[in-house]
Amino acid sequence: MTANSSATAFREPVLSPPHAGLAWGFLGVVAFSFTLPLTRIAVDGLSPLFIGAGRGAVAGLMAVVALLVTRQALPRGTQWARAAVVAGGVVVGFPFLTSYALASTPASHGAVVIGVLPAATAVMAVLRGHERPPKAFWIMAGLGAVAAVSFASLQGLGGLHLADLLLFGAVVAAAIGYAEGGLLARELGAWQTVSWALVLAAPVMIVITGIEVAEHPPSATPVQWAAFAYLAVISQNLGFLAWYRGLAIGPMAQVSQIQLTQSVMTILWAALLLAEPLTWPTALGALAVVLFAALSVRTRLTA
Repeated sequence: MTANSSATAFREPVLSPPHAGLAWGFLGVVAFSFTLPLTRIAVDGLSPLFIGAGRGAVAGLMAVVALLVTRQALPRGTQWARAAVVAGGVVVGFPFLTSYALASTPASHGAVVIGVLPAATAVMAVLRGHERPPKAFWIMAGLGAVAAVSFASLQGLGGLHLADLLLFGAVVAAAIGYAEGGLLARELGAWQTVSWALVLAAPVMIVITGIEVAEHPPSATPVQWAAFAYLAVISQNLGFLAWYRGLAIGPMAQVSQIQLTQSVMTILWAALLLAEPLTWPTALGALAVVLFAALSVRTRLTA
């Protein structure tokens, strides 16, 4: 494929006011906030392997169509390797690990992932993106992470189990993919970055999906298929367009803190969609998470 005027027309600008990065990041977080509850719904009728691979396969095919229609230029040199890092983190690692974890734990329990992910992404931004936020930012971000983990703990988080290890592994995978993807989006464009990552992973995802369908033909209710469709189209594709654009506008460490609010939204959706318990202590914890997220973003904006 070669670049032309249509490719340029679809390339998002990265020089925007700081609040634009926050707005795009928040839009991505809203899309992601449904991921855990809908994964929990899907695993009641579909295998974790099918969900993890199938969502990547569907999103990969969508990405191929988008890249061909807009005739995007191919990544160059090390951009391929960096896109592979993004694919390993957010197309393979996070979906597979969370799908297996949520087969045996409630979605509200899984919200602990969201509690530590912003802090992990900020650390990766510092290591990979050479960002140096002020000390006050780290204090607020640390308090936000503690509040988010405590908030998730109110939903029944006990001692460490296999599901917890899978969830923490998902945090590491996503943090690496978010940080590298945010940097790469400044060069390729936001939706182009996630699209190339999906394309790189698509062959493996399609093969795994085919094998799983052949060995264990999927049988699910319409609601479970609808949940899977959301995971493939929104969680694995369109949500990343907004998220990576926000990270690309940046600053990355600042935008990543918006994701502290994802645990709040996730548990609210779990209560509404799955009838998981929602108590006054949970509501107070949610307010604490939002407060520290707002303070950390404010600190970074005024630094």
